[in-house]
Amino acid sequence: MTVTEKEAERDSATKKWTVRSSFIGSHGIRSGWSMMIFLAILIVQILVTRVPVNHLLHYMKNKQGLEAWSAVVAIGIPVLLVFIATAIMAKIEKRPILSYGFVGERKLSRFLLGIAGGIAALSALVLSLKLSGFLIFDGQTLHGKSAWSYGLQWGLAFLLTALFEESLLRGYLQFTLARGIGFWWAALLLALGFGATHLANHEESPIGILSVVLIGLVFCLTLWLTKSLYWAVGLHAGWDWAESYLYGVPNSGQIASGHLFATHPSGGLLWSGGSTGPEGSIYVIPTMALIALGVWIAWGQNVRRKKPAILM
Repeated sequence: MTVTEKEAERDSATKKWTVRSSFIGSHGIRSGWSMMIFLAILIVQILVTRVPVNHLLHYMKNKQGLEAWSAVVAIGIPVLLVFIATAIMAKIEKRPILSYGFVGERKLSRFLLGIAGGIAALSALVLSLKLSGFLIFDGQTLHGKSAWSYGLQWGLAFLLTALFEESLLRGYLQFTLARGIGFWWAALLLALGFGATHLANHEESPIGILSVVLIGLVFCLTLWLTKSLYWAVGLHAGWDWAESYLYGVPNSGQIASGHLFATHPSGGLLWSGGSTGPEGSIYVIPTMALIALGVWIAWGQNVRRKKPAILM
């Protein structure tokens, strides 16, 4: 082999290595490509299922006895699609499917504690608004069987909503983006991105969008400290359930059909939250701060005892 041929062979090997390294890193497929594959799988599933799902929801909304469960199906399908996309990526990346935010200890207790914390935190926010005169209670609207039925319906719907948003944003995407740019930069970008999706909501307010970003960061704090999303899923579901069903206040501008109590805001938008709901009130900021403080008190000792697992 001549010198020229040897140089050509080395150049070819270097080129192959460079192409491979642009796709494959020390942790497998590079995070950017992994995210693109995950999102492509998710988008294809949505396009394939959109028409039959829309027909099913239309049927349920117009069928006697089934209309109340359409919200459960409407969010249950996206949850399934996210889980399928995550399972495919777990297979490709040769990782357990639960490694994307659902490992850790005391899963059930943390989930139940999160539900109780979400209801308590939202109740404290509502009570503060009521005592300050910025939220008026108009009385109870549901009784007996209807109250239990709607309570169960919205409980399932908001549990699925929490699973969807946490599995998508703080699950696979957080895990994967953190491999590329670090845990907290990933957390911030995803929280900001989720807040930006609320800009299209005409009933949303700047404080409401800020609250979405802040709670996303709080959820990531618990993920950072506990290595799991069980508490975050519980709090997310409990907060939304208390907000939409229990107190009947707007949730990012949306009022649930079938809520236990009826309320309406009173006073300035900055204080009452107006049509956005309690999440649009300035009171939500100290509420988020107290939740974060409680999280740190509960699990912050993990930082002092050992290096936190940052899910790389």
